[in-house]
Amino acid sequence: MSDRAQTSTERLGEPWLLYDGECPFCARYVQLTRLRETVGALRIINARDGGPELAEAQAASLVIDDGMVLKLDGQLYHGDACLNRLALLSSRSTLFNRFAYWSFRSPTVARVSYPALKLGRSLALRLLGRERMGY
Repeated sequence: MSDRAQTSTERLGEPWLLYDGECPFCARYVQLTRLRETVGALRIINARDGGPELAEAQAASLVIDDGMVLKLDGQLYHGDACLNRLALLSSRSTLFNRFAYWSFRSPTVARVSYPALKLGRSLALRLLGRERMGY
């Protein structure tokens, strides 16, 4: 069955990653990580397009401007927890993925470094003349 033909109920158990498609760091990170090699059928969704995944994240009081959201095995991971989980899940097949793994495999390191990453995102959006999403 094609993606379009699947109902939201059928897709409920599928993992997904919600990110800001206009953030150059987020977009590049999503492009460089080889998550589909290890996770399989992972849907990667630009939060600026809206949709049920964004609604689900918002219903859980997760602010997308504060970080990406990963849904895996029914669990939502946000911000530093998402970064940590992505590092653990991604393939180590490239230099970037090995760097991300070694940098963020520790939940503590991900939590401590995450504010600097958020600041970098905010500055990049401002320099590029892009608005924060506001959600």
